[in-house]
Amino acid sequence: MKQSLEATPHPRASGSRYVTYTRVSTKEQGKSGLGLDAQRRDINLFLTSYSEEPWEVVGSFCDVLSGSNDSRPELMKALDLARETGAELLVAKLDRLSRRVSFIATLMEDKKLKVRVANMPYADKFQLHIYAALAEQERDFISRRTKEALKSAKERGQKLGGLRDATMKRNEAIQEKAGKEAEHLMKLIGPLRNAGHTLSDIAQRLDAMDVATSRGGRWTAKQVSRILERSRVLARAENS
Repeated sequence: MKQSLEATPHPRASGSRYVTYTRVSTKEQGKSGLGLDAQRRDINLFLTSYSEEPWEVVGSFCDVLSGSNDSRPELMKALDLARETGAELLVAKLDRLSRRVSFIATLMEDKKLKVRVANMPYADKFQLHIYAALAEQERDFISRRTKEALKSAKERGQKLGGLRDATMKRNEAIQEKAGKEAEHLMKLIGPLRNAGHTLSDIAQRLDAMDVATSRGGRWTAKQVSRILERSRVLARAENS
């Protein structure tokens, strides 16, 4: 299905041209818009802040399929249109194209195709290839580490289901609490940061307003930075 973007092309006819592609993993995400809004925001940010002007979006496509499926119909249409028009294929994140480095490598080697990733606006094809390979290695390492941890726990006689469930519930509760705190604090921190205030200045303002930290202490620039980073992580999570 085609998706329209909030950003509008520059009024001049010539200039940079893009075919945008977004993807979510489930039909529920596709229907609710979960994850798609974050991807469109990143794409619009790239267009308005990093693209050469004038620019034009010649087509927008969206799949509601897993990234492990490399035969996605809307992606194929996006690739064909990009090759046909000479426009650059623009995605919010590299894993929206695929989670398989072999598929990414094939796209990078396609001389008729130009690929741009919004959250890595200055990365070239070689750098994107390296990033995809490193991301795949990281996923493989995490998978192996988890299997080894479960194996060790089993050898110690621990009940894996109960251990895993309890750990997951505890982690989910911690993440949910931290996420709610970050969301609340960003209503104060976000506008100040957007207005150009430094991290130290924001920390001083929070203390002046008697805004408590999670541990009840005084604010520091590092704590403000952590809230901003947590907010970015939550935004990226919507995009996964």
